[in-house]
Amino acid sequence: MNNNFFQKTVVSVLLSLIIVFEINAQTALFTGRVTDKDNGESLVGANIYLKSDMSFGTVTDFNGYFKLRVEEGSHVFVISFTGMKQIEYKMDITSGSEVYKVFQMDHFSTQFDEVVIKAGKFDKSIEEQTVSIEVMKPRIIDARNTTSVESILNLTPGLTILDEEPQIRGGSGFTFGVGSKVAVFVDDMPITSADAGKPDWSLIPVENIKQIEVVKGASSVLSGSAALSGAIYIRTVYPEINPTTKVKLYSGFYDSPSSPAKKWWNGVNYLGGLSFLHTRRIHDGNTDLVIGGVVMTDRSYLGAPIPGPYVNDTSNISDADMVNKKARINFNLRRRSKKYKGLDFGLNGNLMYAKTSNALAWLNDTADFYRGYPGAVLLSDKLTFYIDPYLNFYSGLGVKHQIKNRIFSSDNKANNDQSNKVFMIFNQYQFSKSFSNLGDLDFIAGVSSNYTHSNANMYDASGSPKNSIWNASLFMQIEKKFGNALNISAGARLEHFRLNDSIRDTKPIMRLGASLKLGQETYFRTSIGQGYRFPSITERYIRTSVGSFGVFNNPDLVPETSWNAEVGIKQGIKLSKFYGYLDVAVFYQEYQNTVEYLFGFWDSTYTFAFAGFKFVNTGKSRITGIDVSLNAQAKINANFNIYTIFGYTYVMPVTLEPDLVFTKDYNPGGNSDFSYVSTSVDPSRNILKYRFLHTIKMDIEFEFRKLSCGMSFKYFSRIENLDKAIFDFEDATIASGGTLQPILYRNYFENNNNGNAIFDARISYKLGKFHRIAIISENIFNRRYSLRPLKAEPMRSFTLQYSLNI
Repeated sequence: MNNNFFQKTVVSVLLSLIIVFEINAQTALFTGRVTDKDNGESLVGANIYLKSDMSFGTVTDFNGYFKLRVEEGSHVFVISFTGMKQIEYKMDITSGSEVYKVFQMDHFSTQFDEVVIKAGKFDKSIEEQTVSIEVMKPRIIDARNTTSVESILNLTPGLTILDEEPQIRGGSGFTFGVGSKVAVFVDDMPITSADAGKPDWSLIPVENIKQIEVVKGASSVLSGSAALSGAIYIRTVYPEINPTTKVKLYSGFYDSPSSPAKKWWNGVNYLGGLSFLHTRRIHDGNTDLVIGGVVMTDRSYLGAPIPGPYVNDTSNISDADMVNKKARINFNLRRRSKKYKGLDFGLNGNLMYAKTSNALAWLNDTADFYRGYPGAVLLSDKLTFYIDPYLNFYSGLGVKHQIKNRIFSSDNKANNDQSNKVFMIFNQYQFSKSFSNLGDLDFIAGVSSNYTHSNANMYDASGSPKNSIWNASLFMQIEKKFGNALNISAGARLEHFRLNDSIRDTKPIMRLGASLKLGQETYFRTSIGQGYRFPSITERYIRTSVGSFGVFNNPDLVPETSWNAEVGIKQGIKLSKFYGYLDVAVFYQEYQNTVEYLFGFWDSTYTFAFAGFKFVNTGKSRITGIDVSLNAQAKINANFNIYTIFGYTYVMPVTLEPDLVFTKDYNPGGNSDFSYVSTSVDPSRNILKYRFLHTIKMDIEFEFRKLSCGMSFKYFSRIENLDKAIFDFEDATIASGGTLQPILYRNYFENNNNGNAIFDARISYKLGKFHRIAIISENIFNRRYSLRPLKAEPMRSFTLQYSLNI
């Protein structure tokens, strides 16, 4: 019996070997590489498949290489990649042969090459997106001596950065940057702190930005709870074939302010800094290394308070204390596995020390416009670091697994008892697959977790200075392309929040969108989506004094929700040598339980402040409007180019429940109902507070050989409405007989609230192949202006910049 078993086993092995040899004798090895024709970069994840059988094929690895064993005979292979022209390659296979081929892929449109951009979760060309997306490229970032990303974002149509808070299409008023309704990501990792809901712009490596994408409208399905009004995605650079090194050195000063404001400093009010970036591939091209950093100092355009009759101001802040300093170093390390095809893994990190000053209110609206209010200047020494281990795995035809993690720690030592220690752990798994055999169906699904622990005395209104918040979510989205014209997307997300294990909320949200190619370079899109935002620890529990006024807690604050719809059209334009894209969108967004940051005389049991701000649910509201943007360039000849960005946004933000009593305030006359009508300076048109109805953004640059000059323009219309209590508080401080430091704003609002037009200018010259020198001036006409109550914006500044790019 054992002998028969042995004989059968030998026969089986021999038959198997014969079959294997026969198969190998009838097949050939097809190998090669897929690259971008323009720059020679490897195209990672490009599809190579049989035209007759799309289920047979493979994808390129992280060096752009592929390998397939193919049966003998005549075959037609299709090579495809998002944003590139598809290639069909016919080949005759002879058994036992080996075929090697390099495919160089062209962009869809060489005519619009400078403005063909890929964006979004599915890395589609921007024309195929079903939502409004604005994209900013590195050229303008380098040209403007950008030291913080907010200055570039403020040029984006439909987006305004107000007091460090991003606002898209009038989705919010001002909140001192807390409780942002716009999510911010760097390489798909959130930089919005869960304790305050505030983006930390200083952590973003400006020197390493590849592309900025601004998604307008409710984006909570793929971007999470904070994306009630939209999301900002910042992509960073990874090494190309050749190493690169960038160094930027700059020095400048603030000019004397316009009358009636007075210069508060002696000597030169300086600013300066140094940034660097180095990228390279090491270990036979399988390891990517990026390292960058910045050192900067800014004496600040705002001076220290001059102590007045407010006797409780014992801070003794000097002008020297107002100096801002920052040092940051960051790295990206990525390894492509040789052993396991399609696997890469890595570690990103960031370490930053920042010393900052922030004046929440001016001393007065005339001579001391650029000095802080006593007790309302916040000084901070902050040490922050994070590490991001991650793993990506391409496991076959269009299949990708992503695991992202973050360990984050921040220790912020601040005056006014506003110190805060934060620890965060973020984890996310994402699965994506492109189903070529189902006619270009793309699928994304994932799960994420974000846990944050905060230790701060200013949050002890919860019952303890220690507070924690946990957010878990499930999400998915599909996109299906029908022919070369129609693209449909749909998605859903389930959000769950726990605050201190006592407050819990779960909310499902959905979205649906479509884009349709109507003609040559004409694209129509429409979308509808839901938004959801859970209030942060700060919004519920902050309680702190700021000079004569304070910030009050509201433990009863509930989540706000929204739904958003838009219709848009993107049109390619070609007029002689001028070409680009014109985009027009009409939008409608409605909010429930709208969270606003209101000023009032609150509950008399709070003895630490006479009046102040508080986060409050104010009922239903609606924002409608139109967004127009143009991104274009003109190639006059080989030596002369013109680059243009233009945007205009009109919004009509109104309350839908003007008489709703959403809380009560306290004043010397007794308790009174708090409604939109009773608290507004001008309730006649139901316009929400602290909004601009019209904004215009523009940038134009002329490039002639080695010389470039450019100009930026920003226009913000007048603030239509604000809290009446600000005026009441001003009257009360003046009538206090000197026991309270006066807050002065009414005169400025009534005489200067006419809209603001701000101009910046720059000129640069390229020295040789690697060097460039530039002079940049911001607010070149030295306008004295304010965009939110009691906050002075910078006067004119001049900067000399030197750049090295090897």
